[in-house]
Amino acid sequence: MNALINGINLAYEDTGSGPAVILIHGFPLCRKMWRPQWNKLPLSGYRVIAPDLRGFGESDAPDGPYSMELYADDLVGLMDHLEIEKAVIGGMSMGGYVLFNLLERYPERVRGAVFITTRATGDDEAGKARRLQLATDVRRFGPQVVADSFEKLLFAPDTPHERPKLVEEVYGWMVENATSGLAGGLLAMRERKDYSPLLADFDLPSLAIGAECDQAAPPTTSSAIAAGIPGCRLAIIPEAGHLANLEDVKAFNAPLLDFLASLPRT
Repeated sequence: MNALINGINLAYEDTGSGPAVILIHGFPLCRKMWRPQWNKLPLSGYRVIAPDLRGFGESDAPDGPYSMELYADDLVGLMDHLEIEKAVIGGMSMGGYVLFNLLERYPERVRGAVFITTRATGDDEAGKARRLQLATDVRRFGPQVVADSFEKLLFAPDTPHERPKLVEEVYGWMVENATSGLAGGLLAMRERKDYSPLLADFDLPSLAIGAECDQAAPPTTSSAIAAGIPGCRLAIIPEAGHLANLEDVKAFNAPLLDFLASLPRT
């Protein structure tokens, strides 16, 4: 499905009926990463919306600058288009950074928050330098530079050997992204806000999901979010990596469905 949002074409998946659950993909991915969730959650009575952020997947990839504010504005525009007043919103990795921005600027639109293999902190100076260099490289050499950098980082160490077809599929998603979107996303992450001092201010039902073998966002980052937000639940997926929702679908979906079931249906 497609919608004209804030002057660009935004592609999205919209499956099922019931309370809305919006899932925001990470970098450098696309909405296809949520396929196991949009296939399963509707069976439990939920409507799952999974957009491609601007610059990724099948959405338009205009020239930058990109920012977490812009991604958040696009998502609110999509909610308006779909006539969704409030939703449970989950964000994985970079999607979690967008979720923090939504909570700061559009708290009235979020019924519950799910922070998935992400962190509340911003980049340190070394991290900012790496983002800038990779953005420069992707503009010069193309999406493969990013895909090569992230291919192993996204998975638990044993996954590339045990599930090569999954790794190959995800690699394909990464190289299909537009160069402008990848560079824009890197710079948007580089400039993102540090939300760790503000965690105590977020007063809503929330869940942090980490992964035991996450090489990009160690489980301590999820634990820190859960410790900082009052009443936040915590789930750590055993033996999974950054893409825990794909590596162990059942173990990931279980705490997510438990959290959704704990919320009022309306």
